[in-house]
Amino acid sequence: MNAMLVVIVGIIILVVGYIFYGGWLAKQWGVDDTKVTPAHELEDGMDYVPAKAPVLMGHHFSSIAGAGPINGPIQAAVFGWVPVVLWVLIGGIFFGAVHDYGALFASIRHKGQSLGEVVALNIGERAKKLFLTFSYLTLVLVVAAFASIVASTFVGINADGSLNETNASVAMISLLFIVMAILFGFFVYRRGASLSVATIAGCIGIVVCLALGLWWHPIYLSSTTWMWIIGAYILVASVAPVWILLQPRDYLSSFLLYAMMIIAAVGVIGAGLTGADAAHMDMPAFNGWYDTLTVDAKGNPASLGYVFPALFVTIACGAISGFHSLVGSGTTAKQLDHERDAKPIAYGGMLIECALALISLSAVSFIWTEYESGAIRTPTQVFAIGISRMVGSIPGLAGAQDTIASLLVLTVSVFCLTSLDTATRLARYMFQEFWLKPGETYKDATGIKAVLCNPVVATAITVVLGVGLGMTGYSKIWPLFGAANQLLAALALLTVCAWLGNIGRNNKMFYFPMAFMLLVTLVSLFQTVTAKVKVIAAGTAGDWGPYAQAILGTLLFVLAIVLAVEGCMTIFGKKKAQV
Repeated sequence: MNAMLVVIVGIIILVVGYIFYGGWLAKQWGVDDTKVTPAHELEDGMDYVPAKAPVLMGHHFSSIAGAGPINGPIQAAVFGWVPVVLWVLIGGIFFGAVHDYGALFASIRHKGQSLGEVVALNIGERAKKLFLTFSYLTLVLVVAAFASIVASTFVGINADGSLNETNASVAMISLLFIVMAILFGFFVYRRGASLSVATIAGCIGIVVCLALGLWWHPIYLSSTTWMWIIGAYILVASVAPVWILLQPRDYLSSFLLYAMMIIAAVGVIGAGLTGADAAHMDMPAFNGWYDTLTVDAKGNPASLGYVFPALFVTIACGAISGFHSLVGSGTTAKQLDHERDAKPIAYGGMLIECALALISLSAVSFIWTEYESGAIRTPTQVFAIGISRMVGSIPGLAGAQDTIASLLVLTVSVFCLTSLDTATRLARYMFQEFWLKPGETYKDATGIKAVLCNPVVATAITVVLGVGLGMTGYSKIWPLFGAANQLLAALALLTVCAWLGNIGRNNKMFYFPMAFMLLVTLVSLFQTVTAKVKVIAAGTAGDWGPYAQAILGTLLFVLAIVLAVEGCMTIFGKKKAQV
């Protein structure tokens, strides 16, 4: 199979899905561009700020993408390219894009508040508390993981005391990027600069930041120091008005991701047209029902397990990811200018991720022999090396291979910081809404609730928990994140389904996706808990990790059952919540 054909045919299918299925959903749900969006109705200059569609697409896409659509397909490639392609295309069009579009649309019809508000009004107050608690703890884990990842890419002092110039360059480029984003926001939103002119200047600025950071990088700090600096940064960034940093930074950083995808597309198509060996997928179409290829960092077997449920948990951002519902109903809904923008931003944004997932699959196929042997296994390295070799196979571009590989790694690293403070802001929203009644904002709170709901206090609590966990042992419970993320997706589908049913709109397109994702989650959690209990019983736990995973996995399993029962009672008419 030629990788170029897989990518091109896959993108055509995604475009057809966007035009026809996405358009059909808009009609079924009653998307109405005459309605005033929360960004205008509740505009406050801080969280509720209308953004033009290209700017908001930049924020939304940068926040939901990152390394997700790269890591998942590459890790799941051990099952063969056919299962991956099928799940990316079917999952993306009928699961993930419906999930993202539905979550955003439900939020803008509930004053831009999170899905917790939708749960409260359409399923019940107890369900809201459970949903928000679960979502908040998931986001704290995300903050811990991404803060640690960012710090590791910034650390300028190696374990042996030597200086790491590559990491220092990444840190300097990221810092310069933040300064440039602030200037962009100031001139566009406070000086009325033309968006098109500012965009051109911003793209030139991106190139300058890259060149300057690669040439000049005087900051060499330890991982611990960077963790403290990152904590202070996300504290400020997550309470600052979105027009100062979040909107402009994410908009500009999205061009890096677009550029990365263009380079990758050039590599795939160029290699395919020139007939290079790299243009052919050397991996098997189907590699069996059980993963026997995956190994850990020490070379020991670390199987993903059976295709079901492993494939559907491993590939999240490239098909369906619960984190997207938090972004859509958290920050994006508060900035949506018109309801018509919801389809390209949410449904379209998900399908662009699907395209990136197909490109990532092509990258691992080009170096399949080395991937299969375990010589190259880190997803970011697999992506960078695979794509750069494709580009290098094009006549006249062989000399650009090393430079392209470095730029691709740098681009992926930049997005970790983008997702980090978005996750922190989302966690702040969740924490605030937990203490409020439906329809209230933090300004309506009194007494101790007024203190807890204060944006700075809520953010500070989140930062302390997230950064603290990141510095101590988030990796002990990180293996649960995949199942937790897909559980969040199942609950988001269930929530939007319940709301649409309550307002008399067609919600049947949610039935199968939410049931399937719930089943995937329950089976995955059951397998995890069973495996950890066996480890504990055998006396080989080693540390507190298996105990934590067993306990948290059990709690998530129970949570899924409780919310599924309450949601289904609402959906199928045995219980009707307030609409």
